[in-house]
Amino acid sequence: MADKQATAGHGTWLELEDKVCVVTGAASGIGLALAHALAGVGARVALWDRDAERLAEAAQALKAQGAQVLAQPCDTADEASVLRAAQAVRETLGAAHVLVNNAGLLRSGSLSAISLADWNHVLAVNLTGYLLCARSLAPQMIERGAGSVVHVASISASYPQSHSGAYSASKAGVLLLSRQLAVEWAGQGIRSNAVCPGMIRTALSQSFYRQPGVEAARAAATASRRIGEPVDIANAALFLASPRSAYVNGAELAVDGGMPNMLMDLVPRPGFNSGTSGSASPASAGQE
Repeated sequence: MADKQATAGHGTWLELEDKVCVVTGAASGIGLALAHALAGVGARVALWDRDAERLAEAAQALKAQGAQVLAQPCDTADEASVLRAAQAVRETLGAAHVLVNNAGLLRSGSLSAISLADWNHVLAVNLTGYLLCARSLAPQMIERGAGSVVHVASISASYPQSHSGAYSASKAGVLLLSRQLAVEWAGQGIRSNAVCPGMIRTALSQSFYRQPGVEAARAAATASRRIGEPVDIANAALFLASPRSAYVNGAELAVDGGMPNMLMDLVPRPGFNSGTSGSASPASAGQE
């Protein structure tokens, strides 16, 4: 009987039914996919986003599917806004069990040219905002006796994304923030983990794929040979949010289609690479 219960449904296995889960940047892209995934397994979901109009549309769609949802406009870089949103969660849905830190932005530009204002803005949203949201909800998790914080970082935290201003630096900071929270808050029952997306198709990146050949070239840079979708990140985040990952703390889960493993296949090696010419064979060419 226990085995049947464990496999009866995705929601049952994850044990997130009726849990209060907060998602930042929830009005679109990965955040919206996270909200739908959490609602789909029976969680009560609070949506935080600066875009009040799109936030209301997202909440309406979820409510139409029977989900219990709170749409709360929030600027995650503004401490007062975050504290108001946290109080609204407690009053409307109850104390939070889970936070998924996802709100983020990018301001393009080389490090030699990007304005200090743009640099500071990216850090305020992508890094400081994650801390503000986590601190605002930690007391509620302590009240619950346990909690899970999942931070959406990026593979850019480990591999520099040039001409993207403070983006890589901010995401690298997220990884260390997540580890430090894991160490400092474990004694209070709160876990902290990070998900590192690779190339994910969102509204912000969709313009890339309109250029001839770009999607095929990008897909070829991954072992999975495809571009990721927001639901790929949502599925990983749900596991880290759930009690099923109870002994996972301070971890970083790459969801990138195996992109870092492709280095040697992306280096021209005549006779080895698919589509390259040359007579060398694996048996005769020796080691590199």
